[in-house]
Amino acid sequence: MMPRTDDLILFAQVIELGSFSRAAEAHGLTNSVVSKRIARLEAELGSTLIHRTTRRLTLTEAGRVLFERAQAVAQSAQEAFDAVTGYSDTLQGHIRMSVPTISGELLLAEAVAQFCELHPAISVDMSLDNRFVDLIGEGYDLVIRTGHLEDSSLIARHILDSRWTICAAPAYLSRHGKPQVPEDLLQHNCLIYSYQESGARDWLFNRFGETYSLRVSGNFSTDNAAALRKAALAGHGLAYVPRCLVYPDLQAGRLMELLPSRVGKVLGIYAVYPYNRQPPRKIKLLIEHIRARYMAIRHYF
Repeated sequence: MMPRTDDLILFAQVIELGSFSRAAEAHGLTNSVVSKRIARLEAELGSTLIHRTTRRLTLTEAGRVLFERAQAVAQSAQEAFDAVTGYSDTLQGHIRMSVPTISGELLLAEAVAQFCELHPAISVDMSLDNRFVDLIGEGYDLVIRTGHLEDSSLIARHILDSRWTICAAPAYLSRHGKPQVPEDLLQHNCLIYSYQESGARDWLFNRFGETYSLRVSGNFSTDNAAALRKAALAGHGLAYVPRCLVYPDLQAGRLMELLPSRVGKVLGIYAVYPYNRQPPRKIKLLIEHIRARYMAIRHYF
């Protein structure tokens, strides 16, 4: 028997919202009805789609494949309804997104909250996380990523480039001197931003148009950008961080930028979403809203 299209759409909604109860509420159904319809879908396909625990839903391999297709079915159905009813003039629904901690705290929390205020029928669940989340497997609609994109099943919209900087407090430099060349850093206490699993101590520099790494050392490391900034402000060492994190401190003289012409780390910031023929209009509008907020403070980067 061919699975019913509305069951596929309901299945996609369950995964997107993360629970049977939320999907039931969104569709005006009871939990038991949603559970029975998903069980019917599994029976018709002859495959278990979801592992259910008391705390979370986990997709099986078959479930992950079907979820990607079911999202496309739900999107195509919505586009068809929009084309006939003109409903695309108003936006509604739920968006689950993940953003880096620095950008999240700097501008995205406020930007996304403003987007929700502009579109009251839309709700957004925003997670602040530096790791490269699995969009499909973890059910994200949109991710803001800083770094390099390798997954061909995703589409990335470049927003802008984020330049990194080496900085230190005037008090630290008065005690230990100001490095004149990158190799001078080997004699300094370098505070390590260990948000990445590897390469945190390998700082990148430019030389004759080429990029090379220099392995530094220090007595303090953290995976939290705010903690690293505070350690640098307190004069405990040099920090190698995204410039946007410390831009106000550089402007106010609380931190001094070092070797600006030699620092070689620049990472792109991207809006990333699963590969579909056409992302939902609400996602496209949210990306444009976010991009405009980044552009408004591009001098931070």
